[in-house]
Amino acid sequence: MKVIAESSSTRTEWALVDGKEIVEHAFTTGMNPFFLSRREISHCIRLELPEVFFRRRWDHVYFYGAGCANTEKNKIMESSLVAQFRTPVTVGSDLLGAARGLLVRRSGLACILGTGSNSCLYNGQEIVKNVPPLGYILGDEGSGAYLGKVFIADLLKDIAPAHLKRDFFEHYSININMIMDEIYTNSLPSRSLAKYSTFLSDHIDDAYVYQLVYSAFMRFFSRNIAAYDYKSQPVCFVGATAVRFRSVLDRAAADFGVKISKVVPNSMPGLVEFHSAE
Repeated sequence: MKVIAESSSTRTEWALVDGKEIVEHAFTTGMNPFFLSRREISHCIRLELPEVFFRRRWDHVYFYGAGCANTEKNKIMESSLVAQFRTPVTVGSDLLGAARGLLVRRSGLACILGTGSNSCLYNGQEIVKNVPPLGYILGDEGSGAYLGKVFIADLLKDIAPAHLKRDFFEHYSININMIMDEIYTNSLPSRSLAKYSTFLSDHIDDAYVYQLVYSAFMRFFSRNIAAYDYKSQPVCFVGATAVRFRSVLDRAAADFGVKISKVVPNSMPGLVEFHSAE
């Protein structure tokens, strides 16, 4: 039996798997080694996962996570997982997890549109090309954090329509100082920004909101997908932002000349299928 985990900066999905069958399923907070120490990660694993995940040593633990994209950060995650599960561990990026979850063993373009955004060309086993996402400050176009950042900036500069500004502050019972404090003193600002993108989904029929989301997706295509041979490859998306704004994503893709073959909320079913063949 194996443990498979897929983690964004917001939440982690865990599955205890026997062949192709998920025996146990659980969720914990997101665990990104860029923002959390080894001790904090171990604390989340031990206290938030059900005890069934620790009853015995499993054959292997496969962890795919945001921030797990270089040797140094992967070692932080690996050491935390080994300490808790005491079993062999393999750590990969959330992008590799997305690619394997979306395409399993087929080649194609795998894209993440969640709290952050990313994309890659996948050969059915590994990533062979990747446009750097650059994070929520320099990149992450089309992500929940990006949408939240643009909207909050428009809101505070009085660019967003007055009725949306009124509805926003009433809905969240918050003021400008509280927003600034939340974003600039928070250890996970991208998570805070992405939270506000849900307000946009509730007002997608508003012309301003629709254009904001549409422009963000077009920017994702022009600054990321344009670097690949996207017309000859299946293009797949995973993530809450892609699912939440599917109709806008479809229109932006069509206008850019991208044919979307799949949009799913998470990678776990495909990851179970991928690892069941081992």
